[in-house]
Amino acid sequence: MSGELISRANLSVPRYTSYPTAPHFKGSIDSSRYESWLQEQDPAQPVSLYLHVPFCKKMCWYCGCHTKIAARYSPVETYAKTLRAEIEMLADRLPGRFSLSHLHWGGGTPTILSEEDFKATMALIGERFRFTSDAERAIEIDPRTVDAAKITALAAAGINRASLGVQDFSPAVQKAINRVQSFEITRNTTENLRRAGIEKINFDLMYGLPLQTEADILRTVDLSHQLRPDRIALFGYAHVPWMKSHMRLINDDDLPGAELRLSQAAAAATRLKQLGYRQIGLDHFARSDDTLATAQEKRQLHRNFQGYTTDMAQTLLGVGASAIGQLPQGYVQNAVSIHEYEKSVAKSQLPVIKGIETGPDDILRRYVIERLMCDLEVDLKEVCEKFGCEPTYFKTERAALQEYEDEGLVKLQDETITITHQGRFFVRTICALFDKYLEQGLARHSKAV
Repeated sequence: MSGELISRANLSVPRYTSYPTAPHFKGSIDSSRYESWLQEQDPAQPVSLYLHVPFCKKMCWYCGCHTKIAARYSPVETYAKTLRAEIEMLADRLPGRFSLSHLHWGGGTPTILSEEDFKATMALIGERFRFTSDAERAIEIDPRTVDAAKITALAAAGINRASLGVQDFSPAVQKAINRVQSFEITRNTTENLRRAGIEKINFDLMYGLPLQTEADILRTVDLSHQLRPDRIALFGYAHVPWMKSHMRLINDDDLPGAELRLSQAAAAATRLKQLGYRQIGLDHFARSDDTLATAQEKRQLHRNFQGYTTDMAQTLLGVGASAIGQLPQGYVQNAVSIHEYEKSVAKSQLPVIKGIETGPDDILRRYVIERLMCDLEVDLKEVCEKFGCEPTYFKTERAALQEYEDEGLVKLQDETITITHQGRFFVRTICALFDKYLEQGLARHSKAV
């Protein structure tokens, strides 16, 4: 790999699960603004719902999520009651009973909720919203913390997709990230899910972990394939100790450099495709009969805070501490502190502390970035016609892409940008050319590859 490409791989750029990205949210967007946005929603359009549970039984050192350790269940129980109270507030402020097309439980470890609390929360959602006939109801699972009884309860509550955290099956890597999880534990959880009727299964894998080798990630891919997940996400570890203090427990000297990270990502992607998976965008893989692959074929793939998705809803309601919501008018984020979140809800106040209103330029650039992230191609002429802007709107960005074409990362034909096979790993860097906020330097991001 050339020195120039290594430099690009080392660039810090957003993951582009939103645009504008979260570091640019402002405190001027508060609960009253969010309430007015909610009241403007169209009851004829379905919404999706994300619920965040910021508790775990043990801290994984690689984790970049908003979470904390719960040594007792009482704070989790209090939090679950607050979640339900926030759901009630949201439903009360919407103009009618809305249909729900996607539901996603994330964390943290959402399965840390007791069966009773989980059942009560799902029942409330069913009362206040109407699930569409094809609604996806997904949950993130730590295989180390669920048994067959808990999985049966998830299925009884309506869960139909599960995402299992795997990361890597190498014992040395697992010890280095403080997450020891044998293949047998993952296999047993997968089998219990299928016995319970939850047949849509995702695995989350990672490259760029401490002490991880290319052989490790390939072995992990092969072992994962034995369990036949429908989707596999292959994330690059984002080492951001300035944001997550527990990452300081990872020895910097044990981390692979940019060239090794890229080699791991490329080797894993090649092996997954050899095993019959279709690469989706940057870092997702799906079986050819999975809805994610179908959406990609139809160019109906989207991207939100859960990554690549088939969710077509224009409104995503975020519930829980730190949860982010997306509406046609803009983005909102709840209080990150569990204490502040619970205090706001106790006052019957929506716990939003910041957000951003999206203007015409934001919406236009978000579309370009999303199409590049999802389709790896965009026609700027068609985009300008679609949004009614001048054909020269992206003149500066188009000119900046020339050096990327010289390096073999993109192909430029008239106003069409096509990301090449090699360029796929640099798609976030390419998207960054269209990010007008990035140059403001308000945040530090993860490595591009």
